[in-house]
Amino acid sequence: MHRVAKNTSLALFTASALTLTACGGSGGADVGAGAKQTLTVWAMGTEGEKLADVAKDYEKAHSNVTVKVTPVGWDVAHQKLVAAAAAGKLPDVMQMGSSYLGEFADMGALEPVDTKTFKQDDFFPAAWKQGAYDGTTYGVPWYVDTRVLFYRTDLAKKAGLKGAPTTMADLQKAAEAYQDKAGTKWGLSIQPSGLDAVQSFYPFLYSAGGAILDGDGKAVVNSAEAVKALENYGSYFTKGLADKTFRPGYDVTKDFNTGTVPMFFSGPWIVGLLNDNYPALKGKWAVAAVPSDKASVSYAGGSSLAISADSTHKAAAKKFIGYLTDAKGQADWYRRTRDLPANTAAWQTGELAGDADMNVFRKQMETSEALPAQPKGTEITSKVDDAIGAVSQGDSSAKAALDKAQSEIEGLVG
Repeated sequence: MHRVAKNTSLALFTASALTLTACGGSGGADVGAGAKQTLTVWAMGTEGEKLADVAKDYEKAHSNVTVKVTPVGWDVAHQKLVAAAAAGKLPDVMQMGSSYLGEFADMGALEPVDTKTFKQDDFFPAAWKQGAYDGTTYGVPWYVDTRVLFYRTDLAKKAGLKGAPTTMADLQKAAEAYQDKAGTKWGLSIQPSGLDAVQSFYPFLYSAGGAILDGDGKAVVNSAEAVKALENYGSYFTKGLADKTFRPGYDVTKDFNTGTVPMFFSGPWIVGLLNDNYPALKGKWAVAAVPSDKASVSYAGGSSLAISADSTHKAAAKKFIGYLTDAKGQADWYRRTRDLPANTAAWQTGELAGDADMNVFRKQMETSEALPAQPKGTEITSKVDDAIGAVSQGDSSAKAALDKAQSEIEGLVG
């Protein structure tokens, strides 16, 4: 599964997107959920491929509805959505990543969520937050994603370590011990620069009490907490504990398997990759919560499902989204895709309830944070990517790099 894309940060915002104005709600009268109709749905990447199978099952129980699912590659998703919005031809239902939603909500292209039907308390707080913009909810959480620490338990024993590091200070001591006593080349894999380096930085930033934007959408990326977090992050490169060379498409699992890298932060899909590709590694690795600074806080990603403001099939669209996001639908979706349910009730029974690894992710999701939805979300995070690269390469202090990012982000959020 295409993880960078799954977090929807690949797409770059275009000038056309920012100048669009949508005539929300001008699509005419709704035909009603019981009418014979075709519901158009766009979903991205692997989700688009898997959703077609779910749609077939849905049609069996709803004979009046034909669900036409169009899989869209993440590499062209933003462009296609922008073009469709400009032409007034968005699908009835569309997958919205966290970096998209604010942009399209700001255009007026999305229908507000019926919060009497979809309850905020049914979902992880960070997942619900990702579907909200300017005080209104536009997306129903579909699946969630967060980052935890993967570490080699066998090499930890060689290094004289007892269990996973629980604090940020312990994390760096563990990285040093892996190198010095277990003979690993690196102590920790974190992204030094390039697109989406911010995703690697988030656990450090959030755990230190920092943020890019506060709850009011104001830039706060040069706060004392954020500077401390970037100083800590940058120290791994200056001390030779992490590789400062950025390699696009880098597969950390290969180096994790050989022992070149003993620790890294990543998401739930890695569990399956390690089990499938490196069965001999079983019993030699584990997952743990993000080490605490002020707290243990990670990054929240995932996707929401939104309805076009111009759809004439809103009632049917709402029923289909309800099918996908209730506890039963979410458990089924996890079985098909291994996407983590956004609906917390889906974790209480069945396969997920007894999965120790996945429940590390569940616990982390309860405290995870997400960037507030913004029309220029991807541009905002790219400024932090630049700051991270400047620090990792020794071109700037953390304070100077984040002061620069702060100034640039202030110009983007108004």
